[in-house]
Amino acid sequence: MHQNRTEDGTQVPESGVTIITTGGTIDKIYFDALSHYEVGTPVVAGILAEAGVAVPYTVRSLMQKDSLELTAADRAQVRKAVEEAPTPHVLITHGTDTMVETARALAGLVEKTIVLTGALKPARFRDTDAQFNVAAAFVAVQILPGGVWIVMNGCVFEPQHVRKNRDANRFEWA
Repeated sequence: MHQNRTEDGTQVPESGVTIITTGGTIDKIYFDALSHYEVGTPVVAGILAEAGVAVPYTVRSLMQKDSLELTAADRAQVRKAVEEAPTPHVLITHGTDTMVETARALAGLVEKTIVLTGALKPARFRDTDAQFNVAAAFVAVQILPGGVWIVMNGCVFEPQHVRKNRDANRFEWA
């Protein structure tokens, strides 16, 4: 059950950040040459702890799926979790292949600031973008106005104006 506390048990004030994890590449663990993997435990708390983040946050692991496996029911579950989040700032870690679809499924939730982010390479890789994207998203969720946003590759996108460019391996304006 989700509690409004950090990992050390400290109460998170309403001004903190709720982090919802859904899985995706950011949490992947590979067992061989990039073909056999599983979505592991969320890495976001470790990334933020290593960075010495001083803003209170709580992490809720909602699911551990590759984003290509997410269904409409899963997206409804994400939406419900956002609606029930105790803070006005919600960061969602998500797989990059269907991040845009999930962001669009959250349309209309303007009373909260919701930022989706992920990684194009697993956080456990040495040359990953995970730490940068999580850091950028963590700051963005605190300063952007209410609504749904995607933060990837150093950019802030509106869900209706972004696409993943698989050939270039980055997000870009559409």
